[in-house]
Amino acid sequence: MTIPTYLPFSIVAGCVATIAAVILGASQALKRSGWPDSKRRLTVQTTAVVLIGWFAVAVILASLGVYRADADHFPTIQFGIVVPILAGGLMIWRWPALSRLIDAVPRQWVIAVQLYRVEGVTFLILYASSLLPGLFALPAGAGDVTVGLLALAIGISVSRGRQLRSRTVLRWNLLGIADLVVALATGFLTSPSPLQKFGFDRPNELISVFPLALIPTFLVPLAILLHVISLVQLRRATAQSDRSREQSFRGLRVRANTRI
Repeated sequence: MTIPTYLPFSIVAGCVATIAAVILGASQALKRSGWPDSKRRLTVQTTAVVLIGWFAVAVILASLGVYRADADHFPTIQFGIVVPILAGGLMIWRWPALSRLIDAVPRQWVIAVQLYRVEGVTFLILYASSLLPGLFALPAGAGDVTVGLLALAIGISVSRGRQLRSRTVLRWNLLGIADLVVALATGFLTSPSPLQKFGFDRPNELISVFPLALIPTFLVPLAILLHVISLVQLRRATAQSDRSREQSFRGLRVRANTRI
């Protein structure tokens, strides 16, 4: 198995840039929302510690070969995917500061930050170099690039004054989640393990070793959690809009009754 010399630099740089974007975006959002400096610093610092710590653990485990695929052993990489998602979901549900942070961060930013999904072009490059099976690399790579570019387009559109429609947010999230589901499914089915069904002529070995393993164990769970946050924001915005319409309707009815 050959690991291209450029791969560690591009993957690690992409992860670091993504972490920096999330931390900086959270800090700026809280500053615009008027949070007290002490609470803002604490929330941003906690966010940074969680992301950097998670990334460090992912790097260490991948470097030690914990997730390395083997045709004779049951895969372990699923634990690197599921555990962060469950932990992040619990934090979204139970951490009040994170709930307030979700309200403070602009919805379009939560979408636009997933521009990092264009990192999926790496799959296409590795496929062209005969290092990844097409069943995995083509849908995962093309899907990630599409979702990432659409995220950028939505962010630019809103920054130019266009309204962020609920339908657009919902469709983009569903597309992004579907892309991840396809990538994970084809990844498992083409990687060496008792579960492998395809890709025997070109097994998906790279995805389970450093540095490519950082994508399913860090960038993919992060993307899923960002989708969850975006959908939570959509639900809250829809509920708030419904309450506003109901209040407006009640106001009109009260004025009408007063006139009568």
